[in-house]
Amino acid sequence: MTAGGAGETTAAGGAPVYVNCPDGPWDSVQDRFGIAGRVVVHTTWGVWAPAALLDPELHRTLGRDWPRYRQFPGSVQRLGFAASRYVMKYTVAAALEVPVQAIDFTFRPGGRPGVRGWDELSLSLAHTDELLVVAVSRTGAIGVDIERADRSIPFDLMGEEMCTPREARRLAALPPERQRAELLRLWTLKEAYTKALGYGLRHSFSRVGFEEDAEGRTRLAAPAPDTDAWTFDTHRVDRYLVSEAHRGALPGRAADPSAAAGTSAAEDEGARDRG
Repeated sequence: MTAGGAGETTAAGGAPVYVNCPDGPWDSVQDRFGIAGRVVVHTTWGVWAPAALLDPELHRTLGRDWPRYRQFPGSVQRLGFAASRYVMKYTVAAALEVPVQAIDFTFRPGGRPGVRGWDELSLSLAHTDELLVVAVSRTGAIGVDIERADRSIPFDLMGEEMCTPREARRLAALPPERQRAELLRLWTLKEAYTKALGYGLRHSFSRVGFEEDAEGRTRLAAPAPDTDAWTFDTHRVDRYLVSEAHRGALPGRAADPSAAAGTSAAEDEGARDRG
């Protein structure tokens, strides 16, 4: 697991960038997106929810999401929906360096959003407790997932469901605390990967395996398709693990923009995101 600082840029795109509020600052987001072609942003509900609800341009900023916002029966649900949409819209607008009102989300099968006029963009959203994470990529499909770092997932009950046989054998030999931490890391990686594929929870985790290469980087275990096109990373953000999966171009081949558009990986916030 990599735990770099917010300014670090690695093969997996660098550690998530913190943005405090709609006013930014957004320089680090724009710099990362310009250099790496993708960026992961993290923030909390605290500032974003009031900023959204007090915005006199709320109707205009939400755009096509306004009717859905109005349909939520409770104020807490409206608050959460508005905050998540604002973080996504402001992040995309900052990355593209356009006004936030220019961002109009479209929705693909399964509720996954794209951005009208930017078909090459892939988006992913994850949230749990107070933390919100948004990923934007113009270089291929992207997925993110988060979990509390202290969450305990019982290996004896979930190991077979979550792990390949090889992973299960490796984890079974670990001391309890390392086993718990590694199972949680694998959970977030598999969530992020299946989001990037556009499968979400419909894909069996026991069919997705991870291993480390000679340099200690996480990679898909053979015989997964396009293994060399994928990069993965996990970072500690406060009390949480944040994992990112990104599918770039295979060596010697250009990235396929339609692949990013077709597998955009932000889950619909109508249901609770597991990560």
